[in-house]
Amino acid sequence: MKTLLVPVAHHALLDSVLETALLTARRFGSCIEGFGLRPALAEYVPVDMVGGMTWVRDEEADLADARECGNRFCTFMDEHGVRRESVAADPAVPRYRWLPDTPPGDGFLAQYARLFCATIVGRPGGDGGPRMTTLEAALFESGRPLIIAPPAPPQSLGETVLIAWNGSTETARTVAYAEPFLRQAARIEVLGIDAGMVPGPSAEQMAAALTREGLVARGRTLTAGRRTAGEIYLEEAEALGCDLLVKGAYTQSRLRQMIFGGPTSHILAHATMPVLMAH
Repeated sequence: MKTLLVPVAHHALLDSVLETALLTARRFGSCIEGFGLRPALAEYVPVDMVGGMTWVRDEEADLADARECGNRFCTFMDEHGVRRESVAADPAVPRYRWLPDTPPGDGFLAQYARLFCATIVGRPGGDGGPRMTTLEAALFESGRPLIIAPPAPPQSLGETVLIAWNGSTETARTVAYAEPFLRQAARIEVLGIDAGMVPGPSAEQMAAALTREGLVARGRTLTAGRRTAGEIYLEEAEALGCDLLVKGAYTQSRLRQMIFGGPTSHILAHATMPVLMAH
C-alpha cells in the first residue's frame, strides 16, 4: 500500500476520507496523491418549462472549486506533519503530492486509479455525501481496491480485521488485495453466513489457508436466521471492535442488489468502520 489516490471533492465525509488516507499512509509509509474531482459535463437544470430557460454549470467555478479542494488537502497534510513528496527524503515515511489541472469526471478517476495500490473514497449516500457514481467508477473500472471511509473519521485502521467471506471469486481477490493489512493485523476474523455462501471454500478453510501463510486467523460460519448477511457482517464487526472490514463487491449482480438489496448494498449504506472492497 505504498501509493494511495484520494479524489477530493467538497462533501460531508471529506475529513473522514483524509483521516483514513493518513492512517493508511502511516501504516505503510505511503505517498498520498490527491486531485480535485469535478463534473465531466455541463449540467443543465430546467427552470422554465415553457420558455425552455436553463442554468449551465460554470466551468470557471468548477476549476475554482477544484483549487479550493487542493488547498484543503494540502493544508490537512501540512497540519498533520505529512511532508510534500518533493522534500521528503525518506521514502519509508508518509508523504503527499497534489495533482493539479486534471480532466473532469469519474472516468479520469477510474483510469488513473489503475496506477495506485488503493483509492480512498467516502461512503456514499445521504445529503451532501459522496456520489455513488464515483465509488462505482473506481470499483468497476480501476482494477484496484477501494478503501471506503466511514461517516465519522476512524481512530485506527487494520488492527482487527473482519473478512466477510462468501466463497466467491470477488471476495478471494479482495482478500489478496488486503494482504498488506492482514500481515500487520493483530486479529483476523473470517466470517461466513450460511445463507450468503456461493459454491466455494468455507470460512474455516479460508482461515486455515491464511494460517498456513503465517497469519493467525479464526474462521466461523453463522446461521442467518431472520437477519440478512449484510446485517450480520456489520453486527459482528462492531461487536468485535473491528477497524477494517474486507468485502468482495457485488457477488450478486449490481442490478439485483439495487432492487432487492444484498450484503454489498447494505454495507455501503450502513458501515461505521473503514471497508476495503474490490470487484
